[in-house]
Amino acid sequence: MQKRKLGYSELQLTPIGLGTWAMGGGNWKFGWGPQGDQDSIRAVHSAIDEGINWIDTAAIYGHGHSEKVIREAIKGRRDDLIIATKCGRVWEGDSLDIGKSLKRKSIKNEVEASLKRLGIEVIDLYQIHWPEPDEEIEEGWETVAELIKEGKVRYGGVSNFNLGQLKRAQAIYPIASLQPPYSMLKREIEEEIMAYCNENNIGIIAYSPMQAGLLSGKFTKERAAKLPDSDWRSRNAFFKEPQISTIVEMVEKLKRTAQNKGITMAQLSLAWVLRRKEVTAAIVGARDPEQIKETVRAGEIILSGSEIQEIQDILNWGNTKF
Repeated sequence: MQKRKLGYSELQLTPIGLGTWAMGGGNWKFGWGPQGDQDSIRAVHSAIDEGINWIDTAAIYGHGHSEKVIREAIKGRRDDLIIATKCGRVWEGDSLDIGKSLKRKSIKNEVEASLKRLGIEVIDLYQIHWPEPDEEIEEGWETVAELIKEGKVRYGGVSNFNLGQLKRAQAIYPIASLQPPYSMLKREIEEEIMAYCNENNIGIIAYSPMQAGLLSGKFTKERAAKLPDSDWRSRNAFFKEPQISTIVEMVEKLKRTAQNKGITMAQLSLAWVLRRKEVTAAIVGARDPEQIKETVRAGEIILSGSEIQEIQDILNWGNTKF
């Protein structure tokens, strides 16, 4: 796969990266339900074999479990990979409660714990997971800058920041990347954030480009109704009525566009996100190797102007139904 430069950094990312949220397992507040570690490891190996060169995780995924799984999966292959993880979400012992802290001491402790769990000496991209508490953003970002100067982190990024929060952090130290949600169903960053990132050489790494599976072409109303309590999607409005019926109908319309191009719905969703020059790459989660083999090819798909307009017409139709 081709690679794209991430913001002002020297990191060269493949357009598709491997997301490991689900690999944290189901035994925490925002899990995706049961997930076998061996399936996760096979998915990581498949991603690397297919040409993906970066993995995105977070300390909070499974309360450290995702990072531990990655450690096992990348043994002997670390030098070929870019590893991104996150800070700012904390927990105590076996408690399922999640705390929020961007205090210097907390982040210093988090980075050491992540390095140990991942089994690496330096984190390529260390991101503030959420801008919370808001009043601690400056202290948190100053700490990330310190970690870069100490050599424990190569580049710093942020996730889920709004425009004002981006500006506050950028005034302290250059931001290498922003990780926001971006999909056909969540387009808020098109309003102001994309332009700001473009002007300030901040790379955008889109997460949830298939909106937690809704835009994969494989989701049905029946499946949504049967999501277990251990799957955070069971509590999300997109997976409930009236939204789910409209989304399923919209996806059926989009599938025809995908079929006419000879690609899958999942590949169409990813190619649509990657059509924007401001977007460096997209994170795609996977539970098994087969999912990777399908989505990795989206990084090479180019949508024509007429196809983009056709998609826009369908999205406009969907917007009238929400």
